Amino acid sequence: MVTATDRNLEYLKLDQTYVNQVLARTAKIVAEKAKGSYIYDMNGDAYLDFATGIAVNNVGHCHPKVVEAVQKQAAELMHTSVTTYHKRYIELCQKLAQIAPTKKLNSSFLANSGAEAVEGAVKLAKYVTGRPVIVNFRGSFHGRTLMTTALTTSKLSYREKYEPLPGNIYTVPFPYTYRSAFRGNEKACVDECLHQIDMMFKQLVHPEQVAAFLIEPVQGEGGYVPAPNGYLQELRKITEKYGILLIADEVQTGFGRTGKMFAIEHSQVEPDVMLMAKGMGGGMPISGFISRKELTDKWLPGRHGTTFGGNPVSCAAALATIDVIESENLPARAEALGKHMLERLKKNLASCKSVGDIRGIGLMIGIEFQNADGSPSHDLAEAVLNKALEKKLLLLTCGSHGHVLRLIPPLNMSDEEATQGMDILEQSIAEVCK
Repeated sequence: MVTATDRNLEYLKLDQTYVNQVLARTAKIVAEKAKGSYIYDMNGDAYLDFATGIAVNNVGHCHPKVVEAVQKQAAELMHTSVTTYHKRYIELCQKLAQIAPTKKLNSSFLANSGAEAVEGAVKLAKYVTGRPVIVNFRGSFHGRTLMTTALTTSKLSYREKYEPLPGNIYTVPFPYTYRSAFRGNEKACVDECLHQIDMMFKQLVHPEQVAAFLIEPVQGEGGYVPAPNGYLQELRKITEKYGILLIADEVQTGFGRTGKMFAIEHSQVEPDVMLMAKGMGGGMPISGFISRKELTDKWLPGRHGTTFGGNPVSCAAALATIDVIESENLPARAEALGKHMLERLKKNLASCKSVGDIRGIGLMIGIEFQNADGSPSHDLAEAVLNKALEKKLLLLTCGSHGHVLRLIPPLNMSDEEATQGMDILEQSIAEVCK
């Protein structure tokens, strides 16, 4: 890590004294302010942000329209909870129905975080189907509460020493072709993963016991792995055959990140429930899940709830954020800029043997590092991350070994900022992997 100095160091010492160490941070700097694509530390140094608070700041930091909406709402109404209705909650749910991948998704519940959205959606699925089992996927990440920890398999550190975890969860392989026995043969990988679902139904659990499949259209913490062509369509056929709900976790992929408003749109698959968070609020804490009213009408009032979920200020921020995404056509921007960045990386890193795979969709790009024997390399990914930090570029890792660098910049970053970030990234890789 870069050694903190001056005002950063003062606050880092306070952090060591008063903040629970379980809260891990990546960059050893203290953010004081942020604007657009940059974060400024306590010394005023500017860091180009290719991490965006883990895919939260899709419209950049402190977008003027979001700031204005927050300030205006905070002066009018900050909290009411379930004691009354409030108009921003209703307006936001209406807007979510308008931008959802299918008009069948028209009934929303708002919460505070991605994990809360997952929890609520699982409760909905179990309640309305009367079935006890949830099926998740190897490499998934769905949160850090006990239920979502049980549903998370991206790496052991999220789960170890928390057993016993909630049960009635069955895990099947995600078609991660590069780390499968079928590298270079996407169709064979998909076929094998579908076969494993069939064998689960024959050996482990009856399909009529399964309430829902819970899947990320692009795995996030698992390594920035998009579901291969055809897989989600075949999974949808399986769920429809057995009356199982399909829950799409769009916590990290939603709100323009992949070149569509939601990643599931690339497959034209219609989920029964869709989860939203992160990029939804432009930096304010808000999440939700949207489903079909015919399902939510079976969920009796009071069977689920929240004190702070759908807070008026966060709802106002979300409405402003969605307006920016639509008015600035940021999904198209993410598609075009992401394609350019992906093509550049594949061309310029083609001869780098330390880079095993470069993949992604829109502005959700992963660079997978490997050792000489082809095994995942945490050390190389971490070294590149730290070298880039020295050059004032913020990055994050992911993957089971922490061996994948993920690029998740603001969707509205300029061409010049994108070029600057890519230059730093490639220089850092060259210096580490020479």
